[in-house]
Amino acid sequence: MKQKFDENSKEKILNTAIKLFAQKGFDGTSIREICKSANINICMISYYFGGKQELYQEIISNLIESQKTYMESFLDVNEDFSNKSKKELIEKLQTVLEKFIDYFYSNISNDLIAFLVKEQQKSDFEIKPPAIIYLRRLVAAILDKPANDKEVIFKVLFLISQINSPKILTTFSLKVLNQTEFTDEDIQVIKNNIKTYVKATFGDVDD
Repeated sequence: MKQKFDENSKEKILNTAIKLFAQKGFDGTSIREICKSANINICMISYYFGGKQELYQEIISNLIESQKTYMESFLDVNEDFSNKSKKELIEKLQTVLEKFIDYFYSNISNDLIAFLVKEQQKSDFEIKPPAIIYLRRLVAAILDKPANDKEVIFKVLFLISQINSPKILTTFSLKVLNQTEFTDEDIQVIKNNIKTYVKATFGDVDD
């Protein structure tokens, strides 16, 4: 019973920290405030994380690990694309993007999105999500360009924006629809939009 309580306490601290960091930023949020909001003894922060900076890093690490675990469940993240045709690569891109849509709309909370959007405004913020790294390699293979090429970077950015913008810009999606959550039908619309976008971006490819 104690182990279950401890696991719940840790998760509660993480979720509360994400919410407060999203609202007030890292610097504007105190350990005491996190503990008060989570109704957790302040010593629990030291016990689980060590301090606020370590708590912050745990949030980022959990996101990276969750994304990596999900990706490894359906693809080889180190796959060699050199022996694939352009048609095969585009088909793989389409499949991977649809999987990422399922992941994003099932695993990424609104608080976590707000937290990440706020943090990306900082000049020293750095995060290397495995999904972005993989997509850059894949798109680079399709375009026959280096993964750090400007066109590759922007094309991946625009692909990702097609996936996450409805959830980030809820004023123009959920509120207009008078909904509080995305439905299966909504997810399918987003997937169809991605198909259209990939086709428009990379064109039709013959065998």
